[in-house]
Amino acid sequence: MPFSFLEPPTDLAPPPGGSVRRLIRRVWRSRKALSGITQWFIDWGVPVAALLAIVWVLAARAETPLDVYQAVTLIESPRQHWLWLLSLVGWLLVPAIIGGVAGEVIATRIKNVKSLPTAQLYRRRTLGRRIRLPYVIADITRYARADLTTSEGAAQRLFVHVFVYVAHNNDWRLALDHWEIAVRDAMCTEEYAQLDRHECLLAAQSFALVHLGVPALMRAQCRVGNAR
Repeated sequence: MPFSFLEPPTDLAPPPGGSVRRLIRRVWRSRKALSGITQWFIDWGVPVAALLAIVWVLAARAETPLDVYQAVTLIESPRQHWLWLLSLVGWLLVPAIIGGVAGEVIATRIKNVKSLPTAQLYRRRTLGRRIRLPYVIADITRYARADLTTSEGAAQRLFVHVFVYVAHNNDWRLALDHWEIAVRDAMCTEEYAQLDRHECLLAAQSFALVHLGVPALMRAQCRVGNAR
């Protein structure tokens, strides 16, 4: 089957080069492949910890580190406004977070005992797979340079042709944004909830290729763009 018609027209812009901003955006959206508790730590745990650290430093500048520690742990009553804020955090926020996280971990582990996905039957998870860093959403600008002599490369080139050049009128910026949104939202669906972080992202990307490619090919439309 000839694939010369999949070559991008010469009067249209080539795919953009790599940029740090787009890489950070893809990495951030790829966090949806992680487990719920890990996502919670990234979305809320890190900002709360940063805020607590700032208040702790401000309080430590006014009082001694020992006074700050005693105020947080409710050993001594606070004597200054920053210490009052830390005391409130130690009394309300810290126990709530610890209790909530512990409850979520226990509930998730109990639920997973009897919810093994069919795709994971008989499979052995090695230590290397457990500690491997999460995958990142694929950069489809590389699909525009895929090898047409292979079936995978031809499929990737076809997707770029219909999704970017047809459905988005060669607007690479918008097409890349919609592609990442589609994969991110697919990873949040219940179908992939029990998959590990690597399988979740790969399955979501396979789904997005079909979910976005078919309407782009048949009706020159982007489902993400229509929904937004």
